[in-house]
Amino acid sequence: MRLAELNKQTEDPNFWNDAARAQTLMRERTALENQLNGIARIERELEDQVMLIDMGESEKDQSVIAEAEAALKKLKDDAARQELEALLSGEADSNDTYVEVHAGAGGTESQDWANMLLRMYTRWAEQHGYKVEYLEETAGEEAGIKSATVQIKGHNAFGWLKTEDGVHRLVRISPFDSNARRHTSFASVKVYPVIDDRIVIDIDEKDVKTDTMRASGAGGQHVNKTDSAVRLTYLPTNTVVFCQADRSQHRNRAQAWDMLRAKLFEKELKKREEKAAAEQALKTDIGWGHQIRSYVLQPYQMVKDLRTGVQTSDSSGVLDGDLDQFMAATLAQRAFGTAPVSVEDVD
Repeated sequence: MRLAELNKQTEDPNFWNDAARAQTLMRERTALENQLNGIARIERELEDQVMLIDMGESEKDQSVIAEAEAALKKLKDDAARQELEALLSGEADSNDTYVEVHAGAGGTESQDWANMLLRMYTRWAEQHGYKVEYLEETAGEEAGIKSATVQIKGHNAFGWLKTEDGVHRLVRISPFDSNARRHTSFASVKVYPVIDDRIVIDIDEKDVKTDTMRASGAGGQHVNKTDSAVRLTYLPTNTVVFCQADRSQHRNRAQAWDMLRAKLFEKELKKREEKAAAEQALKTDIGWGHQIRSYVLQPYQMVKDLRTGVQTSDSSGVLDGDLDQFMAATLAQRAFGTAPVSVEDVD
């Protein structure tokens, strides 16, 4: 059993000689303990609620039965989430993650939409106890953002958020159109894992072009006065990363190299996933122009995932970070090869 193996390793007197590796193993051990504790809690609560129902039926107390049935429904949702957590066993699923948001064509409309998406993922992360660190942000001309990169830190952050990689479409009455016409906007989301010492990515420095520049956007007055921002371009694949999180060019350069290694690793993961999906005839194109989800705010309210068919009329809740139903459905589809029945929440 993996937990027993980890417990044995932590008892080794030399365990903390390699602090980085020790912290990684400790995080893994904590995650496994949490999973086992979660299963034990569900089993205990299930027994308790079944006993309450038996008691309510013997005493003909409908309020007790109703309360227990409501608790069982919530317990079912908890068990389903635990099951999905168990599916997050990919090589980097447990890692922290980078999330990039880029506005599509359409100027201010798309830039505002990109900003709404960034807020949506920030809210989702905060609701799940994750930490969010802004690494780069390029402001739009009038409103919103042209692009932004954040790092979301927490167990299984990449495993959950990898389901959001793709193009997102918004339909609404434009707040920037004096004629109040309906507009369609696009923005792309790119998700790739933060890699740790378990994953080695070799990059030849001669294949990387380095540019330095003054930081822009919400970086503070100091960073805008110095060439602190760093952009790296991996020439063989034209892969670009940009970091302006720190006032120090040295620290931004180090962070940018971490981001580049992570991005190249994610490309390799995607190749493997696409190969496996193609073999099962389940490959899904999520490139630009192939949106994964539509958000309609006018003339009606609906958010629909085009991969799984899951939809809801609670568009404001989704934009406030209520994404679990979409993430869970996509994970289940990838794991079992079938999409769940569409769900429609009616106000």
